[in-house]
Amino acid sequence: MTIAPSAADHLVIGGGPAGSMAAIWLAAAGRDVVLIERERAARHKVCGEFLSCEAVHYLHQFGIDPRDLGAESIRALHLSSGNTVVTEQLPFQALSLSRRVLDEALLQHARQAGCCVLRGAAVESVTLSGNIKPGAGGWTAVLANGAAIRAQTVFLATGKHDIHGFHRSPCRQSDLIGFKLYWQLDPAAILALRGFMDLFLFPGGYGGLSLVENSAANLCLVVRRSVLRKLSGWPALLASIRTANRHFGQLLSGAQPLWPRPLAISPIPYGFLGPHPRGLWCIGDQAAVIPSFTGDGVSIALHSAALAAEACLAGADICTYNRALHTQLRRSMSIATWLSRAAVTNFGRILATSALSLFPAAIETIARVTRIPQAALIDGVGIGVGVGTGEGAHARTRI
Repeated sequence: MTIAPSAADHLVIGGGPAGSMAAIWLAAAGRDVVLIERERAARHKVCGEFLSCEAVHYLHQFGIDPRDLGAESIRALHLSSGNTVVTEQLPFQALSLSRRVLDEALLQHARQAGCCVLRGAAVESVTLSGNIKPGAGGWTAVLANGAAIRAQTVFLATGKHDIHGFHRSPCRQSDLIGFKLYWQLDPAAILALRGFMDLFLFPGGYGGLSLVENSAANLCLVVRRSVLRKLSGWPALLASIRTANRHFGQLLSGAQPLWPRPLAISPIPYGFLGPHPRGLWCIGDQAAVIPSFTGDGVSIALHSAALAAEACLAGADICTYNRALHTQLRRSMSIATWLSRAAVTNFGRILATSALSLFPAAIETIARVTRIPQAALIDGVGIGVGVGTGEGAHARTRI
């Protein structure tokens, strides 16, 4: 068991994609980093597990290739509602990999990069402490076992879960409940799904179905709380979706769930984009939560972590980082949240199905405008990360 040090340059709370990426980025610059993850082993999360080209960009910088971990390729999209199915190529090639595998790979990489990784440790409180270095303030994190760690800076990467004393501001869409369940599909359905992300609409919600490693199918969806209440729970909800959406029902015909019950999460703070008070570097879902249909959640987690780490290394303050992140994400977040709010209404679902049936190329446009701008992506050059500088490489962003 790793013993918690009493002090470090940087403390990262949370071992998901955002936390691990920030820890790796800082360690690559020679900083002393402690990462705290409350779970002893990586576990499954309620997540669509879609890795866009932006996410792959960041993973490749540190020598992590999702394909080596068993990731499935995604080249096109099916959008279904009722009896209608629209098919369109994605404007980029994406991958799909379970969060359990991805999170474990990133945590192992953080340890190899020189980070002190504490697993199975929960943070009880984070408070401002006295000066650790002459002329500089610091923070003290107290763990559940009573240990205390002092750090100059704290990166908050606890996902959709807030910690005591640091709560996010209200978001634009918070009436949804998320579910996730893996399935073993019929061989014909696996063949039909391979290479595709299936987005499906149903009364009161929407979801996605895609293959991850070992040909398991990840079913992840969100539904309005009022709709779930009327249906009296998960079994009735699933039955109603299979009836309401013919394409979805066909894919799940003969399928067997791989878990006895789905994972669930609520509330989901879609549309959240805001600075966190009192001096913590908020990254991942603690900085921004984009609706899941965009498939950009993991990308934003990795990007916000890289942007915050770069700002910290450059001596910029948290407000500067927040402004940069807001500028980069405000447009895509607004569009995605508006579309998400519309999709869970009957009128919006019917309108979207009709419009996309007539203009399927609109799917590509939506995919483009709900992504992190390419010009905002950061390369790790200058901090000891071996990144290519050939054609297509992005310039290192300056804060």
